[in-house]
Amino acid sequence: MIAIADGGSTKVDWRIISTDQDAFTFSSKGYNPFFWKSAAVAKDLLKTLPENLDRNELKEVHFYGSGCSDQSRCEIIQIAFQEVFPNAKIVVEHDLLASARATCGRAPGIACILGTGSNSCEYDGDDISDNVTNLGFMIGDEGSGGHLGKKVVRSYFYREMPEDLRTKLAADYEMEKSAVFDKIYMEKSPNVYLAKFSKFCSNNKSHPFIQQLAKSAFTEFMERHVLKYAGYKKYPIHFIGSVAFHFKPILQEVINDLDLQMGIVIKKPIDNLVRFHLGQEIIQ
Repeated sequence: MIAIADGGSTKVDWRIISTDQDAFTFSSKGYNPFFWKSAAVAKDLLKTLPENLDRNELKEVHFYGSGCSDQSRCEIIQIAFQEVFPNAKIVVEHDLLASARATCGRAPGIACILGTGSNSCEYDGDDISDNVTNLGFMIGDEGSGGHLGKKVVRSYFYREMPEDLRTKLAADYEMEKSAVFDKIYMEKSPNVYLAKFSKFCSNNKSHPFIQQLAKSAFTEFMERHVLKYAGYKKYPIHFIGSVAFHFKPILQEVINDLDLQMGIVIKKPIDNLVRFHLGQEIIQ
């Protein structure tokens, strides 16, 4: 059996495939090594695995993870997974490679992630050939759920948000300053907390204020990242992630404004990743 897993900061999607291609399908928490230690990952995953799965039968585990950007971060996940799957070869890759393989397959293109966080790369059909540095949650992640969340929170407290939206936001979320500050500055995963406000944007995406807020976020992402790649005019630009999926019409508007070529937009890469590892054509 082999396992293929794709993980953002919020959730990991798992497919465990046997020789006859039957699969276990389940989800776990998001194991971003910037926020998790090996022991905590192993403990949590052991509680999450399906009861009828014999983890000793796993021969390979391919994990694509948010935050798996260098060897030291990858080792946090490798150590945890080796404990959980003692007989398996553990391969840990960045979620950027997952986005490229799940959208481009074996053709060149530009692959972008717009989920809890954001990232992008130029892909040559085999590997990542260029990557504009992602500065992370604190000073980067343009166009992401966390970025949208920051814009929502700022516009609320700076009194820039229209009153009808302010009323809705206060009804759906705890918007006392002390509660918001505790979540951002005191708790474990402020990026995940702020990204939850992107759901408010999605629920109100027909509102002109939200449309402009989202368009400005996506334009900033395109200008700071995608337009830096040598092939940005030549290759299709693909997107993965809940934010890209739910805001596709606004994203398409930004692509059109910049006279670029829209590629595929999918919410999750896991099904196409399975097809990639099984040597099948990806689904457009």
